[in-house]
Amino acid sequence: MLQGENLSLMASLSKQIGAGERAPINLVYMDPPYFSNQNPESRLRLKTTSGEKIVKTAGFKDTWKAADGTQGCSLESYLEMLTARIIAARELLADDGVLWIHLDRRAVHYARVMADEVFGGNDNLINEIIWSYKSGGSSTKRFSNKHDTLLFYAKNKHKYKFSPQKEKSYNRGLKPYRFKGVKEYRDEHGWYTMVNMKDVWDIPMVGRTAAERTGYATQKPEALLERIILACTEKEDTCLDPFCGSGTLAGVCAKHERKWICIDENPEAIKTSADRLGLV
Repeated sequence: MLQGENLSLMASLSKQIGAGERAPINLVYMDPPYFSNQNPESRLRLKTTSGEKIVKTAGFKDTWKAADGTQGCSLESYLEMLTARIIAARELLADDGVLWIHLDRRAVHYARVMADEVFGGNDNLINEIIWSYKSGGSSTKRFSNKHDTLLFYAKNKHKYKFSPQKEKSYNRGLKPYRFKGVKEYRDEHGWYTMVNMKDVWDIPMVGRTAAERTGYATQKPEALLERIILACTEKEDTCLDPFCGSGTLAGVCAKHERKWICIDENPEAIKTSADRLGLV
């Protein structure tokens, strides 16, 4: 777990890999700021000698000034930051490595254009995943925003690792089909078959009372990272999260026997992640 500016630390890791000091990275999960022009506040659960306490703290900065320092939200400044890290991520990947970029409606289309350029065209874009959730507010002026987008890139489209994950597909009318050779199952909702997972994922946000909740402002659910890691890596593979936040990737890697490297320049993120992993 590394505290510091992620671009310089990724460059340092790249030099180590070039010198043969560390195995190449098999998966990079990049959950950068979303170009929100806001600075989210976290309510962190911190362990103390007397138990747990809730601490309010600034999560991270997602405001972007122009290069000349003028006020306002500068798209150019944001894209310079993002593109440099996409390039650095690709340099770190093994030949069969993959990059996942997690954003929302505000900047994901820009990220796709930049990543297409870095990865040599959109043929290396394996999937565009929609993560659907119900949490958050509603709007009377537009359809409520209830999804994020994840871009899944392979360094080599002919060589990347992928293990299809399964999901339930409920039968029409929730009744048994009784097709020959097709296994069917039943739960409290009705009859279903198991099929290869599709590109729209319905996964709840981390609930207020969830055991995994840390209080970090942009914490992602373990179920989301678990799908990515199990689909694209094997045991003993190495995963990198350059914007680690609450440490979800590291926590999932530890449970599934993957190695991990996490980077964040926010000391509260490092403390939260270390506490979550039992490193303090």
